[in-house]
Amino acid sequence: MKVAGIDEAGKGPVIGSMCIAGVVVDEAKINSLKNLGVTDSKKISPRKREELAHKIKKYVDNYFIFEITPSQIDELRNVMSMNDIMVLGFSRVVENLNPELVYVDSADVKPERFAEKIRSEYSKSNKTASENIKIISEHEADVVYSVVSAASIIAKVRRDELVNNLKEEFGVDFGSGYPSDPKTKQFLLDWVKRYGSLPDIVRHSWKTAQKLLDKNDG
Repeated sequence: MKVAGIDEAGKGPVIGSMCIAGVVVDEAKINSLKNLGVTDSKKISPRKREELAHKIKKYVDNYFIFEITPSQIDELRNVMSMNDIMVLGFSRVVENLNPELVYVDSADVKPERFAEKIRSEYSKSNKTASENIKIISEHEADVVYSVVSAASIIAKVRRDELVNNLKEEFGVDFGSGYPSDPKTKQFLLDWVKRYGSLPDIVRHSWKTAQKLLDKNDG
């Protein structure tokens, strides 16, 4: 049986893309993932995550990363919630990996609802497969299931890579990109003061971004 794990990195930041990653392995190989040192990506240092991501990519049968840019997030939020955007992204990963069993880290307060929404979205592209697939959605699945931990690491490493590329491009260390990060706040404040708008690497639909623009207009 082909088993997949899916998780995201970058749901909450005001800067940069959201990355949704999935890995798929044969059921017999899942326990061996733990031997690689796979665990919750938030508990691993950036350097260790990079090392593990390299090992994971070589070990699993396949992996896929679905990236949603800030402008795409802004556009989609005009017609759907952030959770529905997550459903869309998770289903795209399922579609590309075509597993029989999927474990996902739930983005919904009701894990069962999140799983059903993924199945429903997936059915639009592959109705037969969606009827046969089993999707298990749980909170903190990245802690409980090593296959989800592996996906979490892949997603986080890719998100960090994209953020570091942006820092080099803009020549500024804007921190993590999260609204609560002082470096991120200062970068956005300086940019708005200088240009009167926000760069396209920012999610304009975020309250943090809107408040800065409103304050500048005022």
